Amino acid sequence: MKTFRSIISAVLAFALLICLTACAGTSTQTAAPADTAAQTQEPASEPAAEPYLIGISQYGEHPSLDNCREGFLQGLAQAGLQEGVDFELDYQNASFDDGIATQIAQQFSSENADLMVAIATPAAVACYAAAEDKDIPVIFTAITDPVQAKLDSGNVTGTSDKLPIEAQLDLIRQLQPEAKTIGIIYTTSEPNSVSAIEEYQQKALDYGFTLDVVGVTSQAEVTQAADTLISHGVDCFCNLTDNNVVGVLAAILEKTDEAGIPIYGSEVEQVKLGCVAAAGIDYIQLGIQTGMMAAKVITGQATCQDLPYETISEYGIYINSAALDAMGIDIPEAVAARAVEANEA
Repeated sequence: MKTFRSIISAVLAFALLICLTACAGTSTQTAAPADTAAQTQEPASEPAAEPYLIGISQYGEHPSLDNCREGFLQGLAQAGLQEGVDFELDYQNASFDDGIATQIAQQFSSENADLMVAIATPAAVACYAAAEDKDIPVIFTAITDPVQAKLDSGNVTGTSDKLPIEAQLDLIRQLQPEAKTIGIIYTTSEPNSVSAIEEYQQKALDYGFTLDVVGVTSQAEVTQAADTLISHGVDCFCNLTDNNVVGVLAAILEKTDEAGIPIYGSEVEQVKLGCVAAAGIDYIQLGIQTGMMAAKVITGQATCQDLPYETISEYGIYINSAALDAMGIDIPEAVAARAVEANEA
């Protein structure tokens, strides 16, 4: 009996083993299609590239430099680059302080910015010095003389706002036929201003003018320099694109308006503020030109070495009729025919 039960148990165990093996085989066969399906799934798409980081260092706030920045962003947009998608901005303002400009440039370097953009000469000099070790490209704008600022070679390029000085002298002569002396205030440490003064000194006599030039070392000295020129009895003031001077232009205009001495600006925004006239460039357009250059560099279409710095050769004649009238200055037909009214009043 025990032997019979043992045989039965062995048969049942063997049958159970066959059943389990069959089930396992079925399970393996049904899993295969799932594995095949997994192998044929579409691969996951690659993550989008990180946006470029662009650091913008603006030497200070006044309308000309603000227009450069606005135009620069328009230039990037015209080149097909979208903020927040293709690039991120780190915008910093140095408040006309060379030390702060240096700190800003060093911050951009520590952030490993993909591009440094410098608006005005002191900002550009600081950015180029901070970018050199890491070979970060630098694009500048609103620089009168890149050669004198030593920004004409290396991983740096941009646009120059060189003044149309002969056109300015001609404009002053047409509006003030009897004028003899032009007063100019400039910052002795700004290469763009030093360069412009040298050219004015070379060409003023050709138009029958002498110059009365006062140099300053900081913005705090500018209004005192204006008092000096007023006391000398100059026939008019002529502004450069000097950042320290333009930064306090409203205060200078208060003094010159009271003294009855006209000021000629260097671009349209100064005329809007109260200068009588200017032969100058459009800083929005200058910024756009700069942005288009920057787009080529940051996307790898070109290097700074491939793109020599550019200078806008076209200029406009801008007048403020109300300011001219207040100074008793008539507008000759030749000037009126070409001039653009820039009076915001």
